Amino acid sequence: MALVVGSKRKMFPTSTQKKHWMFKDEEDIANRRRETNRRFIDKHGAEMSEEKRAEFFLTPSEEKIVAQYYECHLRDFCKAFQPPMPKAVSGTASHYFKRFYMHNSVMDFHPKGILVTCVYLSCKVEEFNVSIGQFVANVKGDKEKATDIILNNELTVMHGVHYHLTVHTPFRPVEGLLIDIKTRCPSLQNPDRLRPIIDEFLEAVFFTDAVLLFAPSQVALAAILYAVSRVQENLDAYVTSELLASAARPQLQALVEAVRKIRLLVKTVEQPQRDVVKQLERKLDKCRNQENNPESQAYKRRMREMLEDDDDVPSYKVARVDSDS
Repeated sequence: MALVVGSKRKMFPTSTQKKHWMFKDEEDIANRRRETNRRFIDKHGAEMSEEKRAEFFLTPSEEKIVAQYYECHLRDFCKAFQPPMPKAVSGTASHYFKRFYMHNSVMDFHPKGILVTCVYLSCKVEEFNVSIGQFVANVKGDKEKATDIILNNELTVMHGVHYHLTVHTPFRPVEGLLIDIKTRCPSLQNPDRLRPIIDEFLEAVFFTDAVLLFAPSQVALAAILYAVSRVQENLDAYVTSELLASAARPQLQALVEAVRKIRLLVKTVEQPQRDVVKQLERKLDKCRNQENNPESQAYKRRMREMLEDDDDVPSYKVARVDSDS
């Protein structure tokens, strides 16, 4: 059952997110990532023996560690961004990043370039209006190079998320629930004091696959119930008697189980160890697709060919216009 709260009441159940980006369970997600890993290795390691493949390429579990490490970078980039970035932007960017690597390998597209592109795209979609110049001012290093990488990757990311750009994050349902609690649960004094704990929980949620498994409103309720428990209060009566007063018992049980699983995912989240990541990045540098590496000659050659193709298009259009006039 999907608990639905707030102004997006009828939107999430009919969204592309619900239809295409919600998965049965963790094993379903793991299988899809294994398939993505296998496709890349079959394509780029066709001439290798199984032993050589195992030694040369990243495994699915190693890919996951690398992706999680760069999800940490995505979070830190968004938190440090100037001007301050709305939570919805970072939440949407995190969704894009997770979606992209469901169907693309980190060996094909390095997460460093993809993560900033996900954030830039989410700024546009969430109408957080910053120019590309303002955006890259937040990127360390060569700003011109960062601009090129973002603009070159933008269409790649949109294609990677199947052009499903609208994302429903838990932040709006949290606001709806807090308003409802203030109205119908006066026994809980000053619900706004829960916000720092809720934010802490949601930050941890985005390091898990919970947002690919549970409705945003379920994640929001899990965050609020976690925060309430941290301040040693209880909302059980509100949930059963007010929020879900008309729900059948199986629906209530399903919601309780969803909240339990979300909290368990957050409890077991682990940050990737830097020394492990360094070792995997050395391996990644060797096995990545060089045609998508901006530092490689293969990439620069591909870009030159694309520019040459683009140069041919306008002249063809002009010739057609001239001949039709």
